[in-house]
Amino acid sequence: MMKIEKGQPGYVNAQKTKYLIWAVGEFLVVIALVVLGYIQTGSKLNLFTIAAVVCCLPAAKMLVEFITMAPHKSIEPERFEEIQEKAPLLTKIYDTVLTSKDKVMPVDVFVISGRTVCGYTKSPKTDEAKTAKYVKEMLQQNKCEKVTVKIFHDYTAFMARVEGMNNIASVDQPENRKREHKIKSLILSTSI
Repeated sequence: MMKIEKGQPGYVNAQKTKYLIWAVGEFLVVIALVVLGYIQTGSKLNLFTIAAVVCCLPAAKMLVEFITMAPHKSIEPERFEEIQEKAPLLTKIYDTVLTSKDKVMPVDVFVISGRTVCGYTKSPKTDEAKTAKYVKEMLQQNKCEKVTVKIFHDYTAFMARVEGMNNIASVDQPENRKREHKIKSLILSTSI
């Protein structure tokens, strides 16, 4: 099975599965160590119990990662196909869950063309204006100035913007591609 990278469709679902499997596996190791120590010594005060307590740390970390990703879903395959078909020239980022100091903002897809970044989210908890402001400020802090960021809840309006951006991208300059890849890497760096 091929590994799904951050920014590809299906990433959120793949990460949830990975974190759940690792958390369950690591907690099973903890339980096995406690039981093994108790069977061998007849007491819970032994070296196996200490090892089990230490093993709780990575198990808890995986559980926290799973809990963080659990409420979020990957983009639907039909929407992915439609975006791929109507925006072949645009730089795209799928399945992002942006994190700031005080908010988690899931965005299903970002499309980037030149100095324009548009995103679509189906999550009603994602505030369009705050998410756009957060992305724009993060880009400005990393020397990507004069970038327009717009987040949509309305899929039809988002697709209309995407088609327009794709038409403009057909006459784009090569230096825009470099900027687009920088913007993509910055957005991915703030996503879990």
